[in-house]
Amino acid sequence: MSDVFDCIVVGAGGAGLAAAYAAASRGASVIVLERRPQPGGTTGIAVGSFTAAETRWQQQAGVSDSAADHAEDLALFAKPDIEARNNEPLRRFFLQQAGTTLAWLEQELGLSYVGPSPEPPNRQPRMHNVVPGAKAYITRFQLALRRLGVPLVSDAEVSELKLRDCRVEGVVVRQGQTTRTLTARNGVILATGDYANNGEMIAEHKGPQFQQIEGINPHALGLGHQLASQAGAQLVNMDVTYGPELRLIAGHKRPFQQWLPTRGVLATLMGWLAGRMPRWMLNRFIKRLLVTWQHPEESLFRDGAILINSDGERFVNELCWPEREIAVARQPGKVAYLLLDGRLAELYSAWPKFISTAPDIAYAYVKDYLKLRPDVTVQADSLESLMARRGIDLATVQATLRSFNRHLVGSEQDPFEHPGGTAPLEKGPWLLLGPVKAYFTTTEGGAAVNEQLQVLDPEGQPIAGLYAAGQVGLGGMILWSHGLHIAWAMTSGKLAGESVAGV
Repeated sequence: MSDVFDCIVVGAGGAGLAAAYAAASRGASVIVLERRPQPGGTTGIAVGSFTAAETRWQQQAGVSDSAADHAEDLALFAKPDIEARNNEPLRRFFLQQAGTTLAWLEQELGLSYVGPSPEPPNRQPRMHNVVPGAKAYITRFQLALRRLGVPLVSDAEVSELKLRDCRVEGVVVRQGQTTRTLTARNGVILATGDYANNGEMIAEHKGPQFQQIEGINPHALGLGHQLASQAGAQLVNMDVTYGPELRLIAGHKRPFQQWLPTRGVLATLMGWLAGRMPRWMLNRFIKRLLVTWQHPEESLFRDGAILINSDGERFVNELCWPEREIAVARQPGKVAYLLLDGRLAELYSAWPKFISTAPDIAYAYVKDYLKLRPDVTVQADSLESLMARRGIDLATVQATLRSFNRHLVGSEQDPFEHPGGTAPLEKGPWLLLGPVKAYFTTTEGGAAVNEQLQVLDPEGQPIAGLYAAGQVGLGGMILWSHGLHIAWAMTSGKLAGESVAGV
């Protein structure tokens, strides 16, 4: 294999694969280096939503929309102090490009989507869901790169960027016991994802109290951020994270949509059917996704649900964020459980109370979790039977409940000063949700970049030969809306690949 390429892509998630395809399809010689045994990254484990305005799917649905309106609406998602950190010019540029990228994915890769679906406070439906799920991005890009003769090398960790005269000229890559230096004629594209599971980086930029909280993707270690920093890049918004938040742990089995075909005749047929799927059937499909990926609603705690650890003890004020997540990460096994009595279980069995939601699309209630997530949902008439099924000490839980209930009637002070709940937890059938863990969904910090996805130094000047896409190259944007991180991964990857190929 040659050691010299026009373009070296570091990372084989959605952004990296999009960058490799965009560069190779313009005639550049490309190699993709992936640290893990398989490509995919965070894109490969996501739901797969792509949020954009001015799309073909909107036009078919009679939706009149614009990227300018999308930019205005997006400013409403994050709290004002976080939104104030946003790189507004870059985000507007991204939103103007996103619709074109979605069309590119359909035309170049043959991907199918359903939607658009609403997500308030967006004034128009803009969320497009790929069929059958996010692994379709990875599979289709792999096949396309294979046709173009692009090598995708797994178990290849880039340990160093090679610089000469302030220009990035290549990388040092390790494969097992072998170390090689690869040269990039035009540029190196960093596309290694976020750093949500790098406790040391989280502690450095956000604070040591968050160090024990894990990332949704256990392999999101911030390698690209470290490489960019070594090359003199300006890193921005490194303390901004999506989360921490409580989530039910993912099951050991792959989500059902991971088994569905992503190519061939069956995939094409599925895409055709998805666009004609009745609303009730689409809602059922989405409900399966949201019981896997969405977090329990805060209203559960306001209405009186409590958190207990694996020993049966309460340990935090359930309504205090992020102290609650920090405390969960310090419990045995970093896990906790939500305990509901019969009153609360009945309350969360019908609208307007739901355990989790994809807003204005689908809602999941107690019965949905009992049916679709029996691995994290147990119900029993007696507290004794419920705790036995999770191996939690009954006597400790009973003492915990006595203390909490005395607090509710004012006969005992709650050591955690919990103001929620209006009635004691005392009657079955009891419901236990968990284990839950505290997670960072993603990190919003990344290298400063321009519209060509060139990495910038602290003076705002491009570092020659270095590009970044996806979470490594967020450039200071705040993207707190479903479907925008994948939209940015694909858009930035496409633009970075085109930039390197055009050099």
